[in-house]
Amino acid sequence: MDAALRLLRILADCQGPTSLSDLAKSSGMPPSKIHRYLSSFVNAGFVEQAGRSGKYDLGRSALLLGLSAISRHDFVNRAADGMPDLSAETEMTAILSVWGSEGATAIRWERAPSPMVTSMGLGTTLPLLSSATGRAFLAWSPEGAIEKARNLELRRARRNPSLLPDITLTENGLKDLCYQIRENGFASVEGRYIPGLVAIAAPILDWQEQAQAVVTLIGTDPEMIRKEAASVQALLRFCREQSLFLDEGVTKSG
Repeated sequence: MDAALRLLRILADCQGPTSLSDLAKSSGMPPSKIHRYLSSFVNAGFVEQAGRSGKYDLGRSALLLGLSAISRHDFVNRAADGMPDLSAETEMTAILSVWGSEGATAIRWERAPSPMVTSMGLGTTLPLLSSATGRAFLAWSPEGAIEKARNLELRRARRNPSLLPDITLTENGLKDLCYQIRENGFASVEGRYIPGLVAIAAPILDWQEQAQAVVTLIGTDPEMIRKEAASVQALLRFCREQSLFLDEGVTKSG
């Protein structure tokens, strides 16, 4: 049974229809054994075979199973349940945010063991360009969802460039920022935005590599937001576990 399920996963990881010989090479199993498994999968509708090429691909039953799993995946509540442990592990305050009608909105707040002074709380709307939470949404949200907020904040910052001293205030500047955030796997801001506090934020991704929610950790020690810091690695690991899209290339630093 384990070998059969592993073969199905290998087929799912292929970019398209795959020959029996390629499946044998990828799985390390003899072609005769693979053929028996594939025949069973075809009969059950989990695999289909192309006419002329004879290559194998996922079938309708696999599609229905995947759609059913997706529809039952509750990004927000699953993440919220794990936030107390994340906060305790990192000794940082944890915030869970979703993109609402007014922007990035905090919907769950787990305070660190050592309290910190901040006016933020549940329902707080965080800026797109100057907060770690907002920047994570900027990097992993569909263009249409954030366009209005991005353009508004960009115009405001151009009138007062000191608001965003670490960003080149152009479309290309924002693209460069998004590229760097995605390369790192997380966004961060230092105390220039919230005096005395630092923050890191990473996305919970769906199957389209888009942010369904963002988890943010807030602390006081600048060392906690460095790429190699244990707190950063804990955040990335937590968000990967909550995501449906688990490609290593999306969160490379994890």
